[in-house]
Amino acid sequence: MMAAIRGVALDVDGVLTDGGFWWGPDGAEFKRFSFLDVMGISLGTRAGLTFALITGETSPLVDRFAEKMGIRDVSKGCKDKVAALRTFAERNGIPMDAVCYMGDDINDLPAMAIVGLSAAPASAHDSALKAATFVTTRRGGDGAVREVIDRILSTGNEAP
Repeated sequence: MMAAIRGVALDVDGVLTDGGFWWGPDGAEFKRFSFLDVMGISLGTRAGLTFALITGETSPLVDRFAEKMGIRDVSKGCKDKVAALRTFAERNGIPMDAVCYMGDDINDLPAMAIVGLSAAPASAHDSALKAATFVTTRRGGDGAVREVIDRILSTGNEAP
């Protein structure tokens, strides 16, 4: 049996967002986040889960989201998600089998392979869908993170 999930690490683009972005006429970048996911992270935090954002992107919008959600563990511009994931787990005293990682593409596969619960949104690349132990019915940026958190919390915080 897997250990109770205590930490949740999330990719950003394609997981917390739909993977798209908009550029304004002045070059500003915009991303859309779902309030379903915001509420899910809030509920998870209140239930004692520790969160991290691990992304290859360097957008300041990641920092803004992390600040809004009170997420202190943020790895931007990340080329080695396994190392970032291990650092998050060690810093918070969480064994890897008590960590959930949610990703959506091939660059997430190594991180998905070393955790107790690997998750992917329904809109993920086929490789991530095959690697995931839990695939949501919702798409990235449309409540997929909330679905994973609801499942973790509803199963007595045991990995589904």
